Amino acid sequence: VPVVPGSSGSGLTDAQLESAAREIGTPVLLKPSAGGGGKGMRLVRDAEVLAEEIAAARREARSSFGDDTLLVERWIDRPRHIEIQVLADAHGNVIHLGERECSLQRR
Repeated sequence: VPVVPGSSGSGLTDAQLESAAREIGTPVLLKPSAGGGGKGMRLVRDAEVLAEEIAAARREARSSFGDDTLLVERWIDRPRHIEIQVLADAHGNVIHLGERECSLQRR
């Protein structure tokens, strides 16, 4: 399964996030490690504003989740959200319940 290029590890410093972003190349997405729902996420198209976007993302993550750790990954324009549900039991039986296109799903 292809994986989006991004940072590895947790508790990265600002310098480590900046280094990972340079390695990936802009545009990148800053994401709170403890978050969800889009809070604290920052799209960075210009490396010149990366440091201030890291600071802003950390503030929002701390406020929203009580944790300011971030990760960085390559920005994917118009991504699709596909889910494959798998059901397994304690006896080793495993089935998949098909796939769902969730890209248009609204909360």
